[in-house]
Amino acid sequence: MKVVWIVDDDAEMGLAVSLMLKLLDCETQHFFHPRLAAQALLAGGKPDLMILDINMPEVSGLDMLEFLRRRKEWKDLPVIMLSSEAADVTVDKAMLLGADGYVMKPVTIEELEKVMSQAFYKHIAK
Repeated sequence: MKVVWIVDDDAEMGLAVSLMLKLLDCETQHFFHPRLAAQALLAGGKPDLMILDINMPEVSGLDMLEFLRRRKEWKDLPVIMLSSEAADVTVDKAMLLGADGYVMKPVTIEELEKVMSQAFYKHIAK
């Protein structure tokens, strides 16, 4: 069973994504702030995949992604960005920072399953 961490300040969205992931046979943990997820990582936690909301107060999902990619122990952690923002510049920035996928809110279970499969395949192929 894959362990997926959801980092999103929106409780409803976090719950919705968590329920979809459970239907996809994943164990989930929801963090309402990137700092809490970073603390869990620093304490030795390691998910199989992280889903990051982009627009969060204080520390954005892009900031968290940059933090992950700068540390060798999390550089290869599959990360999917989740956002209501469809601007090409935001999508491009996320991909340049090392995101493995990008899905728009509201996300469907089919989209989530597809982008997760692509993210896992990308890291297996390395």
